[in-house]
Amino acid sequence: MKFTLSWLKDHLDTDAPLDAILDALTRVGLEVEGVENPAAKLDGFTVARVLTAERHPQADKLQVLSVDAGDGPLQVVCGAPNARAGLVGVFGRPGAAVPANGMVLKVAAIRGVESNGMMCSTRELELGEDHDGIIELPEDAPVGAAFADYAGLNDPVIDVSVTPNRQDCMGVRGIARDLAAAGLGTLVPLTVPVVAGSGAGPDVRIEDAAGCPAFYAQGVSGLTNGAAPEWMAKRLRAIGQKPISALVDITNYLTADLGRPLHVYDRATLSGGLVARAAREGETVEALNGRTYTLAAGMTVIADDVAVHDIGGIMGGAHSGVSDATTDVIIECAYFDPDAIARTGQKLQLTSDARQRFERGVDPAFLDDGLAIATFLVLEYCGGTASGVTRAGAAPLGTRRYAYDPARAETLGGLSIAAERQREILESLGFAVSGDWQVTPPTWRRDIDGPADLVEEVIRIEGLDKVPSVPLPRVAGVARPTATPEQKLERRIRRAAAARGLDEAVTWSFVPEKHAALFGGGAWRVANPISEELKVMRPSLLIGVLAAAERNLRQGAEGVRLFELGRRYLDEGGAPRERATLGIVLAGDRRPRGWREGKAAPFDAYDAKAEALALLAASGAPVDNLQVMGEAGAAFHPGRSGTLRLGPKTVLAAFGAVHPAVLKAFDLSGPVAAVELYLDAIPAKRGAGGFMRAAYTPPALQPVRRDFAFLVPAAVTAEALTRAVKGADKAAIVRARVFDVFTGAGVPDGHASVAVETVLQPGDKSFTDADLKGIADKVIAAAAKLGAQLRG
Repeated sequence: MKFTLSWLKDHLDTDAPLDAILDALTRVGLEVEGVENPAAKLDGFTVARVLTAERHPQADKLQVLSVDAGDGPLQVVCGAPNARAGLVGVFGRPGAAVPANGMVLKVAAIRGVESNGMMCSTRELELGEDHDGIIELPEDAPVGAAFADYAGLNDPVIDVSVTPNRQDCMGVRGIARDLAAAGLGTLVPLTVPVVAGSGAGPDVRIEDAAGCPAFYAQGVSGLTNGAAPEWMAKRLRAIGQKPISALVDITNYLTADLGRPLHVYDRATLSGGLVARAAREGETVEALNGRTYTLAAGMTVIADDVAVHDIGGIMGGAHSGVSDATTDVIIECAYFDPDAIARTGQKLQLTSDARQRFERGVDPAFLDDGLAIATFLVLEYCGGTASGVTRAGAAPLGTRRYAYDPARAETLGGLSIAAERQREILESLGFAVSGDWQVTPPTWRRDIDGPADLVEEVIRIEGLDKVPSVPLPRVAGVARPTATPEQKLERRIRRAAAARGLDEAVTWSFVPEKHAALFGGGAWRVANPISEELKVMRPSLLIGVLAAAERNLRQGAEGVRLFELGRRYLDEGGAPRERATLGIVLAGDRRPRGWREGKAAPFDAYDAKAEALALLAASGAPVDNLQVMGEAGAAFHPGRSGTLRLGPKTVLAAFGAVHPAVLKAFDLSGPVAAVELYLDAIPAKRGAGGFMRAAYTPPALQPVRRDFAFLVPAAVTAEALTRAVKGADKAAIVRARVFDVFTGAGVPDGHASVAVETVLQPGDKSFTDADLKGIADKVIAAAAKLGAQLRG
């Protein structure tokens, strides 16, 4: 919700500086998103007078001007047809940036003639669409003055975040009411004009009372639809809306000013009267945004005898929209059911300023006043004659009343506030408070639903910053750790991943259907997705992390190491399941190029395996017992990936290079390595849990190392060999690893020479020669079972 400071002061009589207003807005729950200063982009642009204008010697359509910007004449080359001696306009000095295109002005030669800046048009300063000539200011405009100050464009624009429950603050007046209640000034009384209409009102009626309970309308004939007054157009431009015409701008202005959306129909385009009815299945309407929408049965629309002209409460139709030729109009001021508006907007994927307000709930008691203000402004700026008012239906004005105890502000809100101060706050917000504390909310506060909401109103206006921070009382039994083993595991894994230099990513759980298909498809589909690109729940954590890696690489990152801890959403035997998972993506360069390092080195499957093993070790998984097997999944490169398992069925992780087809789908180039750790598959720690490590007890005797070289069939994996060697004598052999592999001269075809280092750890006495020979015999026998032979 955007508004300017001067706009706010139309409703709030205050001398408070801007900083105090911003602080108060956040304090009462209207978080300030930002403040824009329109004058900043006009820095360097001043009011200037053209002293002389002569034809450019090298170009027929250019003139050489002598311009006085307050500090003596400057030579400026200009191509505007209206440039002439005596004209007062806007001059951009060298160094100023043109708002429309960001071009920085400088002294330059144009067709051989030096130019020191430029005279500006309306479009170049983003003040309108006129680009036929340079801006012409009144003769008495002060030469040398900053243009932003002269034109009143130094009005700060405030942007606040309005929560969905605060429908009353979707207009500037509602925000002013909150600030007045917070003691920042006085709310200016709203002036509602009396419009003396004559004759019968427009022919309007209601057939869909559930979707549109009230439909008020008034006609104006004989008007002229020109441009809106400059003060109104300036405010609309400040909040990002393009001025269109007086009739359109008046409705847009009242939407932002009072939170009251209205609509204007060109009477000449209608066939018969207007009716608020339910749409028929398959009906279509071309909306004001230029798109055609197919309506579903039950959607509330405004139609005449022939066609639909308005998606009720959301957007008007192009056919009945007003134009410069419009002379007779019907002004609609209706109340639409918030739930019906939300359903229609979601189905049509259509949003608008009107929808944002109607689906939150506009003031149902503001129909007559809103229509009177709109009609008055139309008569004021477009002329014409007003008809009578037609009132079809009635808005829901059900009275709500709640018994309130002022003591609840302290017991529920934690802040002791005097009862009379609470009464003052509630009444300043529009609540009616009786002597026995029966509180009636105002019609514009649809969100109030009980005494707890009244406490919230009192506390936020008094100041949430005044609520003291006090610890909760500890109850017996609550002080014990409450984290579950699963939560502890996730914390441990997260810390370990960060300690290894991985950056944590947090991505959407909703993913595009095409990406989910690459990882087996999404079994969980969202019934009402916020967009077509977010309609499936992710079957893999890698989807979001791959997309994040692509964005980082596109922005110039050389190496990306990302991880995310979250949930996968699967369908297991027809039952939906959420699985705790850690996803890792390694993309770009693992090692940058350099004069010592040589070429840059990309990540590979071994990097992914290293990360998987390290994090599994940090989780407490028995990494020494893990087996490496294939079948990492279709998203991985079939020849450069694998899984880490405890036995053939329990998969703890999948790792490897990402499949080229997946990389193409994510616009990634070059090798990318990835890991998925399945946290729910990691076996729980046996015995009492805890973070304390066992005491370090080094062995009393030095270990003994023995190397073996085997001729091994090519089909035997290094893992199988080391597992067999280590298992030959589990009591004595504590470690086994391959340290050399050779094929070539002297090695039979289909075999490899594999060297294995073993570490033997004696217990209470050193090994004898006989002990060592016995262990060696066991190692050779275990290797022989795999077809391996000791090399001579």
